[in-house]
Formats: sequence, structure tokens, C-alpha cells
Amino acid sequence: MQYLGYEAFEKSINNVGTSVVFMAKDNDETVIIISGPDSLGFKAEDLGVEDDNRKFKAKLTHDNACVLRKLFPFTAPVRVLGKPKSFGLGDRLGIATPGHIDLFKDKDAYPVFAQQSIRELTLTNRTYEDVLNCATFAVYREGYKKGFGADGDHLKTAKDVEYALSLGFTMITLDCSEHIKNDITSANAPPVPEKYKGKYLNKTFNIEGISIEFSEDELKQCAAIYEGAIIHATEIYKQFFASGKYDADFEISIDETVSVTTPLQHFFVARELLDAGVSFATVAPRFCGEFQKGIDYIGDIAQFEKEIKVHAAIARHLGYKLSIHSGSDKFSVFPIIGRETKGKWHVKTAGTNWLEAMRVVAITDPALYREVHSYALGAFDEARKYYHVTTDMAKLPDLKTVKDEDLPKLFENNEVRQVIHITYGLILSLKNSSGSFVYKDRLYKLWSEHEGEYRKALLKHIGKHLDLLN
Repeated sequence: MQYLGYEAFEKSINNVGTSVVFMAKDNDETVIIISGPDSLGFKAEDLGVEDDNRKFKAKLTHDNACVLRKLFPFTAPVRVLGKPKSFGLGDRLGIATPGHIDLFKDKDAYPVFAQQSIRELTLTNRTYEDVLNCATFAVYREGYKKGFGADGDHLKTAKDVEYALSLGFTMITLDCSEHIKNDITSANAPPVPEKYKGKYLNKTFNIEGISIEFSEDELKQCAAIYEGAIIHATEIYKQFFASGKYDADFEISIDETVSVTTPLQHFFVARELLDAGVSFATVAPRFCGEFQKGIDYIGDIAQFEKEIKVHAAIARHLGYKLSIHSGSDKFSVFPIIGRETKGKWHVKTAGTNWLEAMRVVAITDPALYREVHSYALGAFDEARKYYHVTTDMAKLPDLKTVKDEDLPKLFENNEVRQVIHITYGLILSLKNSSGSFVYKDRLYKLWSEHEGEYRKALLKHIGKHLDLLN
């Protein structure tokens, strides 16, 4: 709409005293316009007096995002894990939030718009400042006031935890994988430490009619595998959360391992953390089967249903929610997750937003998509160093035989999904000898021009996730 001489985003128009603040298109750039006696603290260009009002134009910078969050608290993240349903949306590109807002404004689940791991930041050359700012600007532009979270995802070190918390992130997912011993068996595990014997041996824990009992072999494995993770999580909690300095939720992630977290092990880890005084909102176990990137669940669904029933009961009994990681596109088990958790869950997605963005490329610019796809095939071996996938390259279709109008259908092929899914960082960071990006700038220009298509794609695809979970 035209407003005060600008092509304004109507939902962004807000008053601050006698001033008006809104976002607008200025040629090909989105900016913040302030109309009033001063700039309200924004670092802005003074445009002088126009139509009896002094106007200022501010760029979408970190400093101005900080001002926006102060003036309009709805643009700052809040804690959402205390809500029954929360949903993580790893927007690797920084452009998906408007589409996510289209969906979540009418849903009872609370979104985490800002969610990235250090690995993802490294692969995309982004920062946590950028991740949070992109969410803030989108929330303001779209007038979204329901509340959203910000997750420092899969952080492993105190340094990274402090980095995210210092910026106002409202959730930390502590990745304990480096402190979990995957090579422990009943044969090589040391004897059960005395401190655990009286707590667990010869005892039955009744949880919602489910009996949990430890044999000596099971207990010594639990202690040997997870004691380091428990110590690490306790230290991080005491350093950053115990004092209440940061208003943030704490998630314990024990899922980034090759070995499955049995319900017995889940109970042991959670109980030991609670006994150590650690307060946490969610636990992410490593479920049976495979939660690989960008594709549906692989494994025995009946076994998954049997085990998550116990996992969910443990979480309810001990007072937190289950967190399901790599939740993108796990359509076959979403109804089970929703039912067994009794509608109280946290589900994380990430790469599925990137895949929908690439599907838009395939629809709107087949030639560009073919370039990217061909590069991704060559980059796949490098990319798979960062992700666990079992992609069968022999099942990939020959791109030369695929007609332009059939390119979007490639995203129904699991092998294609995984190849494109995990090569995002290499695709976005590839540069020419001159130092310019090979694909990144062209891709972002296309997504800007086709924002409507991308929003519709996200509404449909992420909407399917929520519909099945509910």
C-alpha cells in the first residue's frame, strides 16, 4: 500500500508516541521509515521535512534490529518450550519466516523462527546476530504478535552457549554427543559406581503403569555411556542457567549419536540431571530407526510406537517434554508422536525449508536449477562428512532425461532430497575466481522475486507437518 509516499508493508505500521514506524520498499531494498520529530534511536538517514513531517530512513542492520526489539517487544523472542506444542523452524536462508508466519498465526503451536546450529552458521557464513535479526524484521513486517522463540541449536561449548544467550536467544539446545561413549558394552563397561547402586538396583519405578527396572549390566552401561554427558550438562546449567541471569529454556540433546537411547537410559539421564539440580524443558533422545535429513522415518514403525510410548511417559512423569530432532518430513510417525505425547511436544525441522526454496527454483528457473543440481552431485561426498545419510546414488535420475516441467517432481525422490538437502552450504558459499558468488546472489534474487510462491510452498509443506502431529 502507498503510505506517506512509500510502498509500505501495511501490517508493519505502528505508532510510538507522535511518531510512526513502518517498513517499506525503497527501490529493491526493504527499509524502516520513521516519521516524527526524531529517529527514535534508529541509526537512520535524515530525509528532512516532507509533508509537514520529518522522515528518517533506516537500513535493516543489527543495531536497528536491537532498537526495533526495544521499541516493539513483540519482535523479540520469548520462551516457548513451556507451551504444550512448540515447533522449530531452521531457516537457513533468513527468508522463510514470512511463510512460517502465514501458517503459525492460526495454529496452536508456538514457533521457533530463529533456530540454527554453529555447524549451519559455518556452512552458510551467517552469524547468530543475522539469524535473530532476520526473524525480528520479518515479525515486524508481518505484524506477528503471538510470540516466537530463538534457539541456539546443538551447541557444544560454553563459549557458544554464552554467545547465543548474550544476544537474547531464549532456548539453548546442548548437544552432549561428544561426552557420550558409544563403544560401551556390557563386556567392557566398568563396575557400577556405588552411588548408583542404592538408587537403581533392586527397585521398580512405576511410570503410568509401566515398570522400569535396572539389571546390574544395564545400570553399568548407563553410567559408563552417559556419565560424561550428565557432568557436562550440569556444568553448563550451573554456569549459565542456575542464577536466572538469562531468560531462556534449556534442552538436553542426547540424539546426535549412532547408538539408540533406550527408555531405560533416557530415565537414567533425566533422573540424574534432576537429582543434580538441573532444570530443563525438553530432552531429545536418539530414537530407534533412522531420522535422516529431509526424508521420512526409516525403520520399524511398530517398534518406534512401542518405545516412544515409554519415552513420553518418562518425560511426563519427570516434568518435561520430548523433543524430536531431524523432524523434517517424518510424516509416517507424526500421528504417533502427537498421540503418545498427548499433544505435548517440541519438533525441530530445518532443511525442509531449504528444499522448498529449491523446489521454487526448479519451477521458476529450470536452467539455474540444473546448474545447482549438477554442482550438488559433485559436492555430495564433501557434504556428507557433516551429516549421516544413506543416500543410494544409483537411484538418482539422470538429469539430462528430465524435462523442465518435471524438475519439481525430483523433490519426491529421497535421493535427490538428500543430495540437495545437505549440500546447501557448499552451494551458497561457492565463489568464482573473482571472489563473487556462483549461485548465492542469483538464488536470493529469484527468491525475492518469487516470495509469494515460496510462502505458499512453506504454508503447504510445513502445514502438513502440523496437521499430522495434531
